[in-house]
Amino acid sequence: MENNIAILGSKKRIALIAHDNKKYDLLDWAKYNRDTLAQHIVLATGTTGKILEEALDINIVKLQSGPLGGDQQIGAKIAEGEIDFVIFFWDPLESQPHDPDVKALLRIAVVWNIPMACNRSSADFLFSSQLMNQEYPRILPDYNLYRERAIRSQEPEKTEVAVLEPVPEVFLNA
Repeated sequence: MENNIAILGSKKRIALIAHDNKKYDLLDWAKYNRDTLAQHIVLATGTTGKILEEALDINIVKLQSGPLGGDQQIGAKIAEGEIDFVIFFWDPLESQPHDPDVKALLRIAVVWNIPMACNRSSADFLFSSQLMNQEYPRILPDYNLYRERAIRSQEPEKTEVAVLEPVPEVFLNA
């Protein structure tokens, strides 16, 4: 598979997401990094976006709440090349009703080689990188072979289904 390059500009498009039990952890982190965030385009899901916009006094593009499709909106924007960076403080100890959406979001970020932080430590390391405020040539796998793969157009072969004989009544009353 050959690679393509996507240039991340010096002004990154950053998605911020947090599960309910992690919202105030993300808020605390975002307050500490407010001046850096203000230099970029920030998107966030539902309530997280509302909390961050009020507390940071910066413009935040607010999408749907995660369980209402916000995680999928972020994933779609990644696939369309509209998000450069994801910070997702997810709660590993709490089952989420939208776990499949969360997993899909994490997967699509990896598919498109998006820098992603899932906790404060990883967010601190990524955000303090010298690459944060400069252009970065992000390597993208070339998925053309996958897109152009041959799809089998035949119906699968039918398999035999065994028919079970009814159990004699003699054995049922024993």
